[in-house]
Amino acid sequence: MDPSRPNPSVKGSSPKPFVCLDLALFPCHRRRRFRITMATQAASFSGNLKKAVAGIKRINLDGLRWRVFDAKGQVLGRLASQISTVLQAKDKPTYCPNRDDGDICIVLNAKDIGITGRKLTDKFYRWHTGYVGHLKERSLKDQMAKDPTEVIRKAVWRMLPTNNLRDDRDRKLRIFEGSEHPFGDKPLEPFVMPPRTVREMRPRARRAMIRAQKKAEQAENGGAEVKKGKKRAPSQV
Repeated sequence: MDPSRPNPSVKGSSPKPFVCLDLALFPCHRRRRFRITMATQAASFSGNLKKAVAGIKRINLDGLRWRVFDAKGQVLGRLASQISTVLQAKDKPTYCPNRDDGDICIVLNAKDIGITGRKLTDKFYRWHTGYVGHLKERSLKDQMAKDPTEVIRKAVWRMLPTNNLRDDRDRKLRIFEGSEHPFGDKPLEPFVMPPRTVREMRPRARRAMIRAQKKAEQAENGGAEVKKGKKRAPSQV
């Protein structure tokens, strides 16, 4: 029997209040604390708070860091590769492929992501509704106008290994269009992108460039010589 509860078989036992120090045993307390936290966060966040914090309670946050990525001016593929590395905990010495030890990743300014080449018009997202002939497609330019956060999410999703941990790792990724987010009360750590190393020009391309420059110089010099040369005398008939 619990010693904090009164024993009716013993005479003269006064009832003692039942005090539980572990509030986690009562779901109502956890719900109340979560509502208070959401109300505090809603005061400083103007976006969809329900979508922003969805699934946070299902993540074990013990020992995890909150990494912040600024997507402004970053290349889509290079940023997605760094995010996938952090989600898989490959940047930690304790990396294990069968454990989900990745940190929380918060991506800001998704609308200012950089797209290289002609991907805005040549890259398409395709899906099927299940009905006959209902193959849908959307260009990257239209997707950026509709929801730029989904562009980064799809890029990171396709870089994660296809296993049972894929959904749990995707749940740790939080993407926002602007610079506002509801996690200001967390110990945030800005992620510094590694410097981009520009590869030198390949020898074949370098030789082609030199040949093109020489050809252009010869064309300019030849045109100048023709102008400076004497005019030929007309042939006598």
